[in-house]
Amino acid sequence: MTKGLLLMVLAGAALAQDTRVVLLGTGTPIPDPAHSGPAVAVISGENVYIVDAGPGVVRRAVQAKIRMKQLTRVFITHLHSDHTLGLPDLIFTPAVVGRGAGIAIYGPPGIAAMVANIMKAWTEDMNIRLNGLEHGNKAAYQVDTHEVMPGEVYRDAGMRVTAFAVNHGSWKYAYGYRFDGGGKSIVVSGDTAYSDNLIAAAKGCDILIHEVYSAKGLESESPQEQRYHPAFHTSGVNLGKIAAAVQPKKLVLYHELPMGQTEEEVLGEIRRNFAGEVIYGKDLDVIR
Repeated sequence: MTKGLLLMVLAGAALAQDTRVVLLGTGTPIPDPAHSGPAVAVISGENVYIVDAGPGVVRRAVQAKIRMKQLTRVFITHLHSDHTLGLPDLIFTPAVVGRGAGIAIYGPPGIAAMVANIMKAWTEDMNIRLNGLEHGNKAAYQVDTHEVMPGEVYRDAGMRVTAFAVNHGSWKYAYGYRFDGGGKSIVVSGDTAYSDNLIAAAKGCDILIHEVYSAKGLESESPQEQRYHPAFHTSGVNLGKIAAAVQPKKLVLYHELPMGQTEEEVLGEIRRNFAGEVIYGKDLDVIR
C-alpha cells in the first residue's frame, strides 16, 4: 500500500468513527424549553453512550439524529430528579418505537431500586404492549442495571468508561465519568462542587464538560442559596481554577445557572484563571 493510500484509509477510518459530544440537555431543575434537563451523548462511530437522563432526553436525541436502536447505554451520575426524570423515557419510548434490544443502566448505589420501581410503575403498560395487539418486542424492554463504584465501570471494543467520586453536597454517592476511546478522552462532571478527584481524573483530557453557576450572581441570592450552592455546585471562578489544573483542550459548560448574569460575565469568571477554549453550551451543540 502506498503512503498516500494509507493516509486516505486512516483518514476514512477516523471520519467513520468521528468521536464527539452532543449536549442533549444543558439545563437545571428550572423548567426552560430552551434547556432540557442534564443529558450528554458521547458518540463514537455507531456507538452512543448517554450520561444522565434529564427531562426531554429522548426527544433531544431524535433532534440530534440519534436512532432509537442506539439508545442502549446510560450512565447516571447521581439520583437527583433533574438527572433521572428521563429514565422512564429512555427505557420505554425506544422499546415502543423499534429498539431491538434492551438497555444497560450504570449508576451509583440506589439506581437498582429506582429502576425496579420504574418497571413496576409501568407494568400494565408493558403487559398491554407485549401481550395485546401491538405484539411488542419483549427483548426491547429488558433492563440490565449495574450499581457501580469508582473505577472502570464499562468497556467495549472501542470505549472504556471510568467513574470517579465528586463532591455534591450531602449526596453519599455522586460520580463523574471519563470516556476513553475513538482517539479522544471526554470527561463529564455531573453535579459537583470543587473536586480534587475530578481534577485527577480529567488531567489533559480533550473535552471537559462541567457544570457552572455564577459567583457574581450568587451574591444577590438569599443566605440559604449562598450556603447551598458552594456545597453542591461549582462557581465560574472555581471552574477556572479546575480548568487551569486540568488543561483540557476544550472546556464545555452545561447545567448552567447564570443567576441573572450574561454568558460573557460567566465566561469572564472562568477566564480569570483559565486562558484556554471555553464553550458556553447550548442544547444540541456538537463538540469534537
